[in-house]
Amino acid sequence: MMLEEINKSPEAAILAAEEVFKTYELMCLDKLKEIGRSTARDWSFAMGYTHRSSLAKIIRRITERYPEMLKIYDNRFPRLYEAI
Repeated sequence: MMLEEINKSPEAAILAAEEVFKTYELMCLDKLKEIGRSTARDWSFAMGYTHRSSLAKIIRRITERYPEMLKIYDNRFPRLYEAI
């Protein structure tokens, strides 16, 4: 179906070529931007998980790969996370 649309209009081909693919970590950061400063529990529930520690490994990967995009308020309990 997508190939049929590309063959019919060159604008669709340009849009298909410019599509940007995101990693799951970046999708999680986008969701955190939507909900604002929050705990890992709230962030996990906003992503559709049912347990509060479901994003633990993903948060760890974000701090390793994109440390400039995540601000962690770790001087309090529970920690708060904010996307920059």
